[in-house]
Amino acid sequence: MSFQSLAFFGFLAAVIAACLLVGRRSLVVGKILLSAACLVFYLNGVSRPLMGFAVLFLGMAVTLAATGALCAGKNRRTVFAAAAGWHIAVLLIFKYTGFFTGGALRIGWAPVGLSFFTFQQLWYLKEVYTGEYTPAKTGLSGAGDFFLYTFFFPSVTSGPILRPGTFLPQLQEPFRPDWQDAAAGIYSICAGTVKKVLLADSFAVIVNNGWAYEESISAVTAWMMILGYTLQLYFDFSGYCDIALGAARLLGIRLPVNFDSPYRSLSVTEFWKRWHITLTTFLRECLYFPLGGSRKGVLRTYLNILIVFLVSGFWHGAGWTFIVWGALHGLAQVTERILGQWPERFPKLLRWGMTFLFLNLAWVFFRAPDVGSALTLLRTAFTPDFSLPAGWLVSGLLSKEVAAVGMLLPSLSERINVLLMAVLYGAGMLVVAWPRSTAREMENGCPGFLRSALLAVMTAWAIMSFTGVGTFIYSNF
Repeated sequence: MSFQSLAFFGFLAAVIAACLLVGRRSLVVGKILLSAACLVFYLNGVSRPLMGFAVLFLGMAVTLAATGALCAGKNRRTVFAAAAGWHIAVLLIFKYTGFFTGGALRIGWAPVGLSFFTFQQLWYLKEVYTGEYTPAKTGLSGAGDFFLYTFFFPSVTSGPILRPGTFLPQLQEPFRPDWQDAAAGIYSICAGTVKKVLLADSFAVIVNNGWAYEESISAVTAWMMILGYTLQLYFDFSGYCDIALGAARLLGIRLPVNFDSPYRSLSVTEFWKRWHITLTTFLRECLYFPLGGSRKGVLRTYLNILIVFLVSGFWHGAGWTFIVWGALHGLAQVTERILGQWPERFPKLLRWGMTFLFLNLAWVFFRAPDVGSALTLLRTAFTPDFSLPAGWLVSGLLSKEVAAVGMLLPSLSERINVLLMAVLYGAGMLVVAWPRSTAREMENGCPGFLRSALLAVMTAWAIMSFTGVGTFIYSNF
């Protein structure tokens, strides 16, 4: 089920009402209702829903069986390796068969949310194996809680990746959100909806149009595409996470913060402490530290960093573009380690500009269909062709709104595209540069009247624009 639909808002209202009415009296019945809702959410609106659910449910059963053996102390290392190997093998088979066989063999589909599911199961197994987390319950009750950990509807398709020790203990208390939870949840859902529908999907129109005519673009158009995708990706994934945090908060459940104004970073290292925080934490604790971290010498540290970011790139997609993207980020972090404190001598604005430029250029490989196309776009961006973008770049962008403005203010018709681009990119940069993310704002209580009124208007506008809205980018990973 898509977050950006009236069906989801109706579903969410029904789930909140049922779980709160029943869950206050009987936690067991409340969790049963929530589990049923999670199942409905996962099975609704995706291709091969039953087959995808069966694959994930089998993986969940493998984790539960392994957990029982690990807690009983039976062949712990073998059990852990076998269960982890199962999850990794399933991910490789469904997502990477085509890559490893050069396209000769392809599965053709993968369960929705498989990448997030795999890392979350691995995190659970690792913490049980190391003793960092011990299941509070066993039997059917424990299995029911683990089902919610696995299929919790706000996070099942695109994260955030849940740490067992922070999520599962919250299921031991009745669903009793207070008014602050309700206000924060609604605020976050509205903010996320506006980010996705009005910003991410608007930038997507420009980016997609640009790639459709990539052979005839100027340097200016290339930079509009590059910056456009940088902003599109941020608002798309940040918007999803905001809605996920808000939906969970309405139940009194707090999900981990996944974004913390990442484009304000002064280094690539800082960026990864702010962008997709749960993925960074998982890779650090479940891969970087087991590899030896920084405890085995300088060269081994650099190698471990590169391995982590190559895995990160490959996790995002089965293609050389994602591997190059991961390698670029790994090399950037190694370079920053080598430079040490030296860059801090420079003004913060310069450090921010260099970091933001690097992120923009690296995202080109994340979006491009192949490495050759990415290099072609980058070459175009650095050519001395300063021709202004053609009208086709904004074709289809807010078409209904543009038509209405043209009817009301005919004098703006000739300049509407320029104004539209200026407002869109200006608003995008203003939001990503804002000091506090939505997740941080949720902790500050209700916004003032003017901000609330503006957000209400923007949300209403976004809801009226649901038709034709694209899926979230990270739901493909």
